[in-house]
Amino acid sequence: MADVMKKLFGFEKGTHKVRTEIVAGITTFLTMAYILAVNPGIFSALADAGMPTPSVFTATALAALVGTLVMALYAKKPFGLAPGMGLNAFFVFTVCLGMGYSWQFALTAILIEGFIFILLTLTKVRELITNSIPADMKKAISAGIGLFIAFIGLKNCNIIVDNPATLVGIGDLSDPAAILAIIAFVITGALLVLKVKGALLIGIVISTLIGIPMGVTTFGKFSLAVPSIKPIFCQFAWNQILSWDMLVVVLTFLFIDMFDTIGTVVGVSMKAGMVDKDGKVDGVNRILMADAVATTVGACLGTSTTTTYVESAAGVSEGGRTGLTAFVVAVCFALALPFSTFFLAIPSSATGAVLVLVGVMMASSVGSINFTDMEEAIPAFMTMLLMPLCYSISDGIMIGVIVYVVLHLLSCKKETVKKISPTMAVLAVLFIGKYLFDALN
Repeated sequence: MADVMKKLFGFEKGTHKVRTEIVAGITTFLTMAYILAVNPGIFSALADAGMPTPSVFTATALAALVGTLVMALYAKKPFGLAPGMGLNAFFVFTVCLGMGYSWQFALTAILIEGFIFILLTLTKVRELITNSIPADMKKAISAGIGLFIAFIGLKNCNIIVDNPATLVGIGDLSDPAAILAIIAFVITGALLVLKVKGALLIGIVISTLIGIPMGVTTFGKFSLAVPSIKPIFCQFAWNQILSWDMLVVVLTFLFIDMFDTIGTVVGVSMKAGMVDKDGKVDGVNRILMADAVATTVGACLGTSTTTTYVESAAGVSEGGRTGLTAFVVAVCFALALPFSTFFLAIPSSATGAVLVLVGVMMASSVGSINFTDMEEAIPAFMTMLLMPLCYSISDGIMIGVIVYVVLHLLSCKKETVKKISPTMAVLAVLFIGKYLFDALN
């Protein structure tokens, strides 16, 4: 039995404990299970375009299940995977609602991204690309996405609304939906402060129940049937794969996912002591491959990019060190499949408040950005600022890259110019060309 456990999960008797790994897996699931409510909520904006919200729920759970299983059995690491926050917002609000492309177009971009990631991981180019991007830019992208997600959350709660005079303004705080959102924010925030395991999920559940007498939460007919993913399964649009916008979208998905995954893997691995003396993660290519395969499978299932979750740190904190922890997470997602009626009844007021708090977590990297060096600070700040203001993650990244390269060139300092990697230079040229093309058409 011990040999089987080691072969399957990298579990070694005497070094690891089954009970510890199981508890760690349940803990990780509790901290990331909010995605089962939040992801369908975000994609509900595309329901009228033919992307049924119940189908997205099933796709979300299945993508998390498959991705985490690959992590457990192939990489043998204690990380959970699911459709990524920020990546789902880019899919819905930028690619589909902003750029006007169909959700089939976006799924095609994710499928292409997944194939590229598999290729880059096999050739170990993915690590080289990641290392070429300035550290402060990576942190700014994460923080900017956090601000963007928080803005979407406040908007979904009707706390932030349109204002003709100032573009945006405070909404009607007497609205039951807004009141519930404030209650959800306070409850969930307090749980996070108290370091309660599964604070986000617990906050969503409590807020959903409070919303029943307020008339904000409404349950449909309860059913244990799992919604079909047939309407969104393998729905791809191949007629635009050679377009400029497809290139931009694929690149944006690539960079967001790349930075998010690398940052999560390194950060959580360091917390778990799973790094060598040089800070390199043991088996990092297998971890990246699991992420790449999960993204490809997720696109086929009909959901946004599947990525490694930073909430895995919760399970690691409980002692999870092997693939058994990830296996338990996968089992939990499988058990959640029949409960779509509950997850889909969760109001946007509850999930919106969680989006704001997830934004806080993602924005934490801003504290380590070097704001004393203007050559680094200005591009980082522009990246963060423009994501919520332009309501576009891709515009924030593209303009940030352009500003970075231009400012470093204008410094006329040899040592500063040398900081521009070939990758950054090529991207800057491509992005400038994109904006010139848009301006001329």
